[in-house]
Amino acid sequence: MKNKILMKFLLLMFFPILFSCQTEKVSKLTSNVGDIEFDEKLDDKNFKLCNTSQLQYFNLNKELQYEGEKLAIIENFEQLNLETDAKSNGYITIRFIVNCEGKTNRFRIQQFNADYKEFSFDKSFVNEILEFTKNLNGWQNLEKRDYYQYLTFKIENGKVTEILP
Repeated sequence: MKNKILMKFLLLMFFPILFSCQTEKVSKLTSNVGDIEFDEKLDDKNFKLCNTSQLQYFNLNKELQYEGEKLAIIENFEQLNLETDAKSNGYITIRFIVNCEGKTNRFRIQQFNADYKEFSFDKSFVNEILEFTKNLNGWQNLEKRDYYQYLTFKIENGKVTEILP
């Protein structure tokens, strides 16, 4: 009987300690991993989403929903003839939202070297790629839903060699 009482006492004593060590403070949880929250410093306040609770993380179509598809994006990009430091290799990914009207906003940039470690390319080079992406006006939205889109620019020896997806 004494053993049961002692065991209950020990459990009551150590139970709070066990769980207090494993908790973390989370200031704000998003509804989904990777959400692009509105930022008044970066985003257009007039950009409207059709349904904020149902943003898709992919478009239901198998092709890129852009007028002229990926080929049109590549042809437009090649006209820029952008280059940066010849030793630069890696990836610049620009994520954004396409709303149900085919308009875009909430652009976010991620940069990685060829080993997928955080990296910073020349700022003016990145800004030109960002401006190119922002000026793409042929986004289509066949399902009339808001969705996330991304373009990843693969950089080899200072030049964009591929645009993904």
